[in-house]
Amino acid sequence: MAHVLISAAHKSSGKTVLSAGICAALHDKGLTVQTFKKGPDYIDPMWLSRASHRNCYNLDFWTQTDREIISMFAKQVDGADIGVVEANKGLHDGLSEDGRDSNAALARLLKAPVVLILDTRGTIRGVAPLVLGYQQFDPEIKIAGVILNFVGGDRHAAKLIRVMENYTDVPVVGTVYRNDELELVERYLGLKPSNEDLRAGSHIEKISKVVAEQVNLDRIEQIANSAPPVPNVEAPALVMSNCRLRIAYACDEAFGFYYADDLDTFSQLGVEMVPFDVLHDTSLPEADALFLGGGFPEMNMHKLAANVSMKRAVREAVEHGMPAYAECGGLMYLCNSIKFKAVQCDMVGVIDADCEMHEKPIGRGYTVLQKRPQHLWSGNIRHPVPGHEFHYSTLRDLADYEYSYEVQRGFGVDGQFDGLRYKNLLACYSHQRNTQRNQWIPDFIEFIKSCS
Repeated sequence: MAHVLISAAHKSSGKTVLSAGICAALHDKGLTVQTFKKGPDYIDPMWLSRASHRNCYNLDFWTQTDREIISMFAKQVDGADIGVVEANKGLHDGLSEDGRDSNAALARLLKAPVVLILDTRGTIRGVAPLVLGYQQFDPEIKIAGVILNFVGGDRHAAKLIRVMENYTDVPVVGTVYRNDELELVERYLGLKPSNEDLRAGSHIEKISKVVAEQVNLDRIEQIANSAPPVPNVEAPALVMSNCRLRIAYACDEAFGFYYADDLDTFSQLGVEMVPFDVLHDTSLPEADALFLGGGFPEMNMHKLAANVSMKRAVREAVEHGMPAYAECGGLMYLCNSIKFKAVQCDMVGVIDADCEMHEKPIGRGYTVLQKRPQHLWSGNIRHPVPGHEFHYSTLRDLADYEYSYEVQRGFGVDGQFDGLRYKNLLACYSHQRNTQRNQWIPDFIEFIKSCS
């Protein structure tokens, strides 16, 4: 079970670009590559999925138990030639100061050797004490190689390699030169999602070629093959009889934030997930329920506003009582309007509020929600619900609604509540994930069945 964790000393070191390039280059060599992303991220997994030609799965201490992480990893990497885990932020960064949810903790849990990406801009000799410090800080973590990124040229590369060889025992497995053409577009919530980038395929191909030339892929494989086996741990299975339902879910340039394992869970429970294009389709597919995930509707708001037929179809579905669930971008789309950079466009108009974008984040990070007795779905209301939110918008002139959740950590809709209710619609700013800590999918399915 060959696997490796790719991390960095700090964020913005080019980690996602190189991770995607390594996965694409390994795939081009004929390997079956299974990717994973540490933490609650939708955008990086999109790029990793495109690069590897397989769904990327998130490994997250906040929403999953250690047992679930190991079980998911072992299940998904089974049958692949190599598993590649992309870290988030720096190797030792996480929410907790003691490091129990850091990237290093994930490497330890999965017994994964680490390839460390170093941003070499403005430094030569300084790479050595950095690597030595990382080794000493946690000797249990095996830093098996480094990739020197943003290298200024051949002379810079030669000096860096000599420093690494003279002062450390960590091999250099790649020197990637500065190349503006390799960079992925960044904006306020991270990279531009691949579903919005019409040139994503060609961009990945270009990165793959550069990585194949400047990174020792054979050495990456050797490092991955040095990983000991991951324990075969089975997480408790969901107990629920199969159902025969169809759920229409928005999947296009504007909406695409869905966990691969959530979509898997729907399918495993007998639900047919039917994608539709909010931007271009004129009607909803035949379905028993509606799921509007997150995304960037503000970047596509003119197209969304222009598709009057789809707005009408969504509005009528909700008004006629179709069970519906919306997260963040989906919630925004259901409002009366979206205002972004002084421009306002009409949206669906199911939620009586105007959504306004701001320059600074309103809710960003992990959330804890507590179910209220008014919760629209069934399920245990005693256990707190772990989630996450990433939004720069607020709701203005919001009508009076009941809410399904009290916010114990985070912001939600108004700093106090999240999950507004309207008929059979539940709309949240927080993103949920189906795990043993929060089995929202069975709850949603049972609710759909109760409405039929």
